[in-house]
Amino acid sequence: QVQLVESGGGLVQPGGSLRLSCADSGRIFSSYPMNWFRQVPGKEREFVAGISTSGDSTYYADSVKGRFTISRDNAKNTVYLQMNSLKPEDTAVYYCNRRSPYGYWPWGQGTQVTVPS
Repeated sequence: QVQLVESGGGLVQPGGSLRLSCADSGRIFSSYPMNWFRQVPGKEREFVAGISTSGDSTYYADSVKGRFTISRDNAKNTVYLQMNSLKPEDTAVYYCNRRSPYGYWPWGQGTQVTVPS
């Protein structure tokens, strides 16, 4: 069974950087395109960035384009989100999950990113 574990969040000043990681305890992680999402209390979870199975293709929400970079290491069953030039509006809980017509895996606990204004 897949168990997603996000880590790397924290408190960072505007303009700072963080690198998030998402690890999977199973062995099928590398078979799926993966996405990062974020959620603010009271709002819908929103797409942030996505990466193909091989890592050759990436795509981003307009709000993070040019500032965030998604990558993956299939040998380590891990996907990353490098976040630069952070803004207060990036404050959220960040989650990863697969992109699949079969739906999402169970969500992990997420990792909190806080950028004070």
